[in-house]
Amino acid sequence: MKTYLVTGGAGFIGSNFVLYMLKKYQDIRIINLDKLTYAGNLENLEEVKHNKNHIFVNGDICDKELIEDLFQKYDFDYVVNFAAESHVDRSIKEPEIFAKTNIIGTVNLLNVAKESWETQDSWKEGKKFLQVSTDEVYGSLGDTGFFTETTPLDPHSPYSSSKTSADLMVKAYYDTFKMPINITRCSNNYGPFQFPEKLIPLLINNCLNHKDIPVYGDGLNVRDWLYVEDHCKAIDMVIREGRLGEVYNVGGHNERTNIAIVKTVIDYLNKNVDSAITEDLIKYVEDRKGHDRRYGIDPTKIKEELGWYPETVFEEGIVKTIKWYLDNKEWMEHITSGDYQNYYKNMYGHEIS
Repeated sequence: MKTYLVTGGAGFIGSNFVLYMLKKYQDIRIINLDKLTYAGNLENLEEVKHNKNHIFVNGDICDKELIEDLFQKYDFDYVVNFAAESHVDRSIKEPEIFAKTNIIGTVNLLNVAKESWETQDSWKEGKKFLQVSTDEVYGSLGDTGFFTETTPLDPHSPYSSSKTSADLMVKAYYDTFKMPINITRCSNNYGPFQFPEKLIPLLINNCLNHKDIPVYGDGLNVRDWLYVEDHCKAIDMVIREGRLGEVYNVGGHNERTNIAIVKTVIDYLNKNVDSAITEDLIKYVEDRKGHDRRYGIDPTKIKEELGWYPETVFEEGIVKTIKWYLDNKEWMEHITSGDYQNYYKNMYGHEIS
């Protein structure tokens, strides 16, 4: 039985990955380490609450003693590092928090994994550290072209700079120590369980509550959208088959402007839920500082080497996503009201600090 340490596994992408892996494989064990900050939510993991192959640990990747204890207890085969502060706006206000978690936390994981896996002459067979990163490390594109794995790193926000720093530390452990690592860099994810500070769940929630929908600048910033389950499949493939030391870009070939996303969601809700939801809710606001104009990923490498491709076209994925939030209004209410604090305490016996 392979044992995974999944960090940040109560967050958006991390929880989707845990659910995907435990559904696909019966012979793995996942130790799910999450600090349970505001974006971590144990409700995301209801489906596996009683699964004996899933063990949840409330803790911080910056806590070296805890990480060492977990490695000694479980002898991990794989580390999959999702744990990160991830909201660009918050990074502009509190960059030091991003530096601590995203850089120091990653180095802490690397050091403990190195101590556990390194032998006198080489490395224990079958071990791997996978760093889950973002296309934002590449900076901004013009109207044409795509990010490849050889695109120079050029981050523009405290968030993307902290992720870039973490990526370079992971790469350095391969270059210096030949530590078995991979790095994946994904485009914008969407799907179930995304915290409603991000665009799609935010605008769904605001629409349903007839609140203004803030759109930065002219709304023409372009992002490549990737359905979260497709991303989970890619990570699984890279863990099992990725060449050691390599970076793999994971993109959806679904480029859309922000305003097009907003209008798509409004149109669906207007026609299927509430005719009072209209484009009158859109309110243009001052642009974000350092706002990258366009991201676009070329996923040729992961397609050719591992056979991965994005299976979910945006028109299908956005409807699935909207329907999920409509079917899980209680989840959204807990997240946006703070009631989920009481939920955790009642179910798990502790509060979230």
